[in-house]
Amino acid sequence: MKAIIVDLDRTLLRTDKTLSEYTVDILKKCHNKDFAIIAATARPQRSILTYHEQVDFDAFITMNGAKVILPNEVIDNSIPRLSGERVLSELISIPDTLISIETGDGVYSNFAIPEWNSICYDDFPNLPADVTLYKILASSSDNTLYDKIDSLLTDDVYYTVANKTLLQIMSKKATKWNGIKAALEVLNISQADAVYFGDDNDDIEPIQMCGIGVAVSNAIEAVTNAADYITGSNDEDGVAHFIEANLL
Repeated sequence: MKAIIVDLDRTLLRTDKTLSEYTVDILKKCHNKDFAIIAATARPQRSILTYHEQVDFDAFITMNGAKVILPNEVIDNSIPRLSGERVLSELISIPDTLISIETGDGVYSNFAIPEWNSICYDDFPNLPADVTLYKILASSSDNTLYDKIDSLLTDDVYYTVANKTLLQIMSKKATKWNGIKAALEVLNISQADAVYFGDDNDDIEPIQMCGIGVAVSNAIEAVTNAADYITGSNDEDGVAHFIEANLL
């Protein structure tokens, strides 16, 4: 293996959103052995900088591939403005739908999200002026949202489900696997020489496509079924233990 590609939340990060000293030490040893280390996450770039300072990632696949940050290039897979506003108009028609959008200027939402430092916005489906729309997030206490979601989307977007209830809507170009392929190409590493670690729906394709796919034990069943190996949970430093036992 030449590349270690890892999801962050509920995979590399502990539940309290920290990296253990043991995990940081193992990843430093990987750098010393010339492994490329790539983060593939639903998070935006701004929320992974602290972890980058600890790990020194070689590339970032952020917002599920909506923005891919490579050593000398940034790939932008945003949602076209017209498509975004059409989807938002459908979402706001469903009662009790909580909506937030990830943009180049931060998060806008129709409810307060203090931990995301979101901007409360009450003009959906209209988008704020001059923003780049990377992702639409939606959840609801009304099952109508989940029953109808396939019919609410435009042809150029798709959705995944995180944490069993959070809909993530993105451009069809924006997938973790598309971002990973771009990163591996720039780093001159074949997918057969990459190991991927993950826990949720967005991680299934990379787990299947990389040379080795590893699920943490707290992953959803679809991920553990797709994986070549299952390691310990995120709170047990499962990623680091697998790396130490099998790759170093």
